[in-house]
Amino acid sequence: MRERRRVLVGVVTSDKMDKTVVVEVGRTARHALYGKVVKSHKKYKAHDPENSCRVGDTVQIRECRPLSKDKRFYVSEILDRAVVV
Repeated sequence: MRERRRVLVGVVTSDKMDKTVVVEVGRTARHALYGKVVKSHKKYKAHDPENSCRVGDTVQIRECRPLSKDKRFYVSEILDRAVVV
């Protein structure tokens, strides 16, 4: 059976909440009339049970059942760690 849940890749922009991170997912699309490539982004709240994500990490999030008012995704894996300065 085919998996119908969305899988998105984005960057963590906030980790101040307990067991929750905010992930910004960017995408590019061609403008319908002018043909110029337009960048847009959207923020999603994702469940992070171990509080392992930090700001700047690139993560993969997967859709799941509603966990709270705003959370509909969970962090499935951390793809790239942010450089700590």
